[in-house]
Amino acid sequence: MSDAWESEGAGRKLVRSFTRLAAVRNNMTASVGPARLGVRWVDVGPPVRAEVIVMPEWNGDSAHHEVALGETFPVGEETWRFADLDMVSADEWKVTVRRVDENEVLEPPTGRLWKPARLRPYGELDEAQLQSLEAALGVRLPPSYRDWLRRNNGAQPEVDHHIPGVPFSLLPERPLFGVHPEYPIFDLVHAQPVHRDPWLPPNWLVIANPSGGLLVISTQSSDGSIYFMHEMDLVGPPGLPASAARERKLQGVARSMGYLVGRLTPVELGDLPPAQMLPQEALTDPSNHEDGAR
Repeated sequence: MSDAWESEGAGRKLVRSFTRLAAVRNNMTASVGPARLGVRWVDVGPPVRAEVIVMPEWNGDSAHHEVALGETFPVGEETWRFADLDMVSADEWKVTVRRVDENEVLEPPTGRLWKPARLRPYGELDEAQLQSLEAALGVRLPPSYRDWLRRNNGAQPEVDHHIPGVPFSLLPERPLFGVHPEYPIFDLVHAQPVHRDPWLPPNWLVIANPSGGLLVISTQSSDGSIYFMHEMDLVGPPGLPASAARERKLQGVARSMGYLVGRLTPVELGDLPPAQMLPQEALTDPSNHEDGAR
């Protein structure tokens, strides 16, 4: 798309941009002719808000505008509108902006808003407890994960949570592990011989046992990235060859615990697959109900 310009003294003046609609993604900018637009942050509110940064093409002076969904902001001699917001997570989103024309027809927003994770931390850990934990695990925890444990000591989801597109569910009875020796199934140290040692080498740490697989973190990396191991890959004999093959199937899901929490989304009914109607003969066949009666 091109822009129309006319001479004005020693400079140039934008008459009208041919661009009418633009999408601005997180950590990126988009050109709308007279300027490039960026979005510093979004807030689901209510009201839904965003901070739009207007960076004119003809000079280095940027303007910041905090606008609610549907409100307008200036771009040179034009007026643009914060038209829509579509969020995958707290850190992955797309803002749609639309140029306001004389005969503008307002269209209702259709984007999806991220629903913040509903997690209940178990408390805090002091430095002595963290050092005792590392001694029991035999590893030095990645700094970002160590800090998250210090502030939360694990966390229990209030409802089922998932990351859209990743096949696991973090359940209230399957929380993010912490230091809970009195409750072994929630305890980080207890989780390693139970959930890690049969499948992965000791340079990995299982931080949760959600439905559908495992959430793990590398103890040899300082970045604290979180990975998912699908339950279908938790097979085969113990030992290094099989462990190495399983490692190659790990799927990265977040670059830190903060980003993991930012991607966790409460499961809504609309996220579940549609119910399937069974034929009448299936409903009356006793063999279809045997499992439920056990």
